[in-house]
Amino acid sequence: MDVYTIYADHTPKINAYHFAKKMKLFLDKMVELGHMESYRLTRMKLGFRSMDLPEFRIDMEFKNMQQLDDAMTSVLRNEENIEGEHVGFNHMVAVETIQHFLYRDEILVVSSHQMK
Repeated sequence: MDVYTIYADHTPKINAYHFAKKMKLFLDKMVELGHMESYRLTRMKLGFRSMDLPEFRIDMEFKNMQQLDDAMTSVLRNEENIEGEHVGFNHMVAVETIQHFLYRDEILVVSSHQMK
């Protein structure tokens, strides 16, 4: 799996509940359309952190880079009116806080010789 992670804060004009609700609408639609396998939307608990990170973390799981590329193309082409949900979310993100990361599952292969 490829995991696209976003850290972000919401703008002062919107509350955390509305931010999460709008993001969920967009992500649910992406899963429904088959452009994404799953997602997880989390919020910093009690501000507990060891470094200065935004309050929300969104992890989106894709089978591979092709599925991720297809998801981005779907948004650009506005398939199933997905762009409305995406633009709505983009207006709620404090752009100075957004951070993007792309991870992949790492499978360690250990031969029987290495285990001895």
